[in-house]
Formats: sequence, C-alpha cells, structure tokens
Amino acid sequence: MLGRGGGVQWLAVFLGNPGPRYASTRHNAGFMAADALAKEKGVAVTRLRFRALTAQCAVGEAQVLLMKPQTYMNESGQAVGQAARFYKIPPERVLVVSDDIHLPCGQLRIRTKGSAGGHNGLKSVIAHLGSQEFPRIRIGVGAPSSGGQEQIDWVLEVPRNQDWELFSAACARAAQAAEDYIRYGPDRAMNTYNR
Repeated sequence: MLGRGGGVQWLAVFLGNPGPRYASTRHNAGFMAADALAKEKGVAVTRLRFRALTAQCAVGEAQVLLMKPQTYMNESGQAVGQAARFYKIPPERVLVVSDDIHLPCGQLRIRTKGSAGGHNGLKSVIAHLGSQEFPRIRIGVGAPSSGGQEQIDWVLEVPRNQDWELFSAACARAAQAAEDYIRYGPDRAMNTYNR
C-alpha cells in the first residue's frame, strides 16, 4: 500500500543536531549522510515540514522523503512520528541513519530492527513510532579512549586527521547504503555494507 500526500512510500531519517555549533561533529553523521544523498539526487533538504528539514526524491521506483529533524537529538522522534502518521508509512519503511560509538570509526552496520543501543535519537524514534521494527544504518564514530573524556563531549567534537577521513567517507557510504537499502532491500544492502 502506498502512502498518501504525494505518494511518499519511504522516510529516510538522518539524525543530528541543528545549527552551526554541531556541524561536522560525530553526532551529526546522519546529517552529513543526508547532505551526500541529497547532492547525489540533485535536491536540497531545506523544506521545513514535521519539525524537520525535508526533500522528496525518487530512489528506484520509490518516492522517499529525506528528513533532518530540527529538534535536538533526544527529541528526533517527534518529527519521525508526525511524518510516518501523515504518510501512513509503516516502521519497516522508516530508515534511520545515525552515529554509533560502539562501532569503530568509519565502519557501517545495517540492521532491520533492534534496540536503541543507548542512542538518545533512536530511543526517541522508538518511542514516537511505538516500535523497534524499523531499519537503521549506524555510522561508526569510535569511542573516547579510556583517558576520561565524557561520551557527550566526544560525540559533539569534530573528528581530526585520519579519523576525519574515515568519518567523512563513512557518511558518504551511508548515503549510498540508504539508497541501496530502499532500492534493493535489506539482504543485498547488509551483504554489501556490513563488513
């Protein structure tokens, strides 16, 4: 069954924090992936709807709403829940892209469902969708070394040097992974990107 309102069939949700203070930080991996996918599709994620910046594009045969929630990370689910209800999109067609400190910097992990894994953005999406049964692409940002840096300070920092190269390349790969997941399905996407 198709969604309504312009035929949107998928939500591709990219998590981050709004504003220049957070640009290019580890926690904004999702926003960086959104920008990469938007550039590839020739659209700009600039239309404010559902408390998110949005753009609509075709991915294969599907019409997809790209979303960058403009609440802070721990309230991201508000935008997702509103859009999913409006378009009548089931959780299995709400693809969420976020950072993950439990993965090494630059590694991707695709799952069809799962817990929040301690990620406040994913917790909020689960709460507002009322389900954990949505696919997600996690972008590894590594964890702070045991030298005592707080997790929150780590994710709100811009990676440097080799970490920056790994991080920015992973954000671009996550954009491609999102397109492949929607176009070809989970098995092919997981086989390609979960290495």
